[in-house]
Amino acid sequence: MKRKAYWRGDGWVDGIMYGILREDLEATYVFDEHIARFNAGVRSGDFGPMLEQFADDAELEFVGVPVGPFSGREAIAQAYRERPPDDELDILDVRHEGEDVVAGYAWRREPDTRAGALRLTVAGGRIRQLVVTFD
Repeated sequence: MKRKAYWRGDGWVDGIMYGILREDLEATYVFDEHIARFNAGVRSGDFGPMLEQFADDAELEFVGVPVGPFSGREAIAQAYRERPPDDELDILDVRHEGEDVVAGYAWRREPDTRAGALRLTVAGGRIRQLVVTFD
C-alpha cells in the first residue's frame, strides 16, 4: 500500500497496487482450457484432448460420489472411457487458493443450480490434481 500516492481533487489519497504472478496466469489458463476441452469431449465423445492436459502421474478424485480416486493419466483415461460424463459444465465462480484454482460449477442442463466445486492444481503447465466435489 502506498500512502498519499495520488493527487485527487484537492488532496493526496492512498493507493493500493496489486500484482499477478505468472503461476496464477498459468493455472488460470490450464483451468479455462480444461473446461473448454471437457465440454468439447462431452459433445464429441472424444476426451483425448482433455486428457492431454493431465500429467502422467496426475490424480483425479471425486468427493460425494462412489467413484475413484484415479492415479495416473491412463487410469483417468480409462475412467472416462468406462463412465463418460453426459452433460457440459458451466462455471459459476473462480478463485485462487494458494496455487490451486477453485471454481463452483453447474451442469449445463441445470445452469442455475450449483452442483459442486472443482479444485485444480497445476505443475509444469499440466494438471497435477483435480478434485471434483458434488453438493
